[in-house]
Amino acid sequence: MLDRLFILGQYVAPQLMVSRLAGKLADNEKMPALKNRVVKWFIGHYGVDMSEAVESDPEAYPSFNAFFTRALKPGIREFEGGESVVTSPVDGAMSQLGQIRSDRVFQAKGQSFSLLELLGGDRRRADQFTEGEFATIYLAPRDYHRIHMPLAGTLREMVYVPGRLFSVNPMTAANVPNLFARNERVVAIFDTEFGPMAMVMVGAMIVGSVETRWAGIVAPGKREVSATSYDTETDPIRYKKGEEMGRFRLGSTVILVFPKDVAKWDPSMDAARNLRLGEALGHCEKLSQ
Repeated sequence: MLDRLFILGQYVAPQLMVSRLAGKLADNEKMPALKNRVVKWFIGHYGVDMSEAVESDPEAYPSFNAFFTRALKPGIREFEGGESVVTSPVDGAMSQLGQIRSDRVFQAKGQSFSLLELLGGDRRRADQFTEGEFATIYLAPRDYHRIHMPLAGTLREMVYVPGRLFSVNPMTAANVPNLFARNERVVAIFDTEFGPMAMVMVGAMIVGSVETRWAGIVAPGKREVSATSYDTETDPIRYKKGEEMGRFRLGSTVILVFPKDVAKWDPSMDAARNLRLGEALGHCEKLSQ
C-alpha cells in the first residue's frame, strides 16, 4: 500500500515546481547554519564517506550543491584497463544492461522504454544504435555525483529533452512505464575510435540541474527538444577516458548506449551490482569495415 501511494504521489506532485525550488535552495549560500544542519543530516542519514572527498569538512562547502558535487581526492578511483575497456562513468549501482531489441530498452521486470524517445525523437540519431547495447546506472544520494568519460571521445552533439521528473529509484523503475524516456534528460553523443557512444544524463525529482563542462548548466531550460551540434574537425571538444565531463546537481541516472556489435559487457555484470567510478564494465570492439 505504501509503495502504491509513493508511486501515485509521483504522478500528482508538482514535479517541476518542487524540483526547481529544491535546486534554488541547494544553491543558496546565504543560510550557512541551515545548510550545515542539512548537510550533516544528509551525511548521517545516507552514510556519505567524507574521507574520500578533497574537502572532508562539511561546513567548508558554501552551499548544499557544492557539497553534493564535491570532488574526490586524486587517485582514489582507478580507471581499469586500456582504451578499449568501457569503465563506469559514475559511482552507483547497475540498474540494467543488455541489448536493445526492436527500439525497446529494458527498464525493469515488465517495463521498457523507447530508444528513439530516449534520444530525443530523431530517427537518424537513434538509428546509429539500432539493436545495440545499453547500460543503465543509478546514482544513490550517498554517491559521488560527478560524471566521467567511460571511453575517450569527441563531442558531436548535445540534446536537451524536456520531460517529467519522476524519482528514478528501483521502486519507480519497476512501476512507471517508459520512465527514462519520460523524464527530463541531456543526451551527449560522442565519436570514439569504436564508433558513436551516447551518454544520457536523466533528471529526476528534486534534481536541480545537469551541468556539463562544455555548456555549463543545461537543465532546467526550454520546454522543447533542443539539439546543438559541435565541430569535430576544426574546433573539437575532446575528453580522455576518465576525464570529468559533467555532474548532477542532485542525483539521478546515467545510461550508456553503443551501436550493435561494439560493446561486450563483462559476464559478471548484472542488475543491482554496486559500481565504483572507473570499474570495468566490459570492452569495445571496432566494427569491421
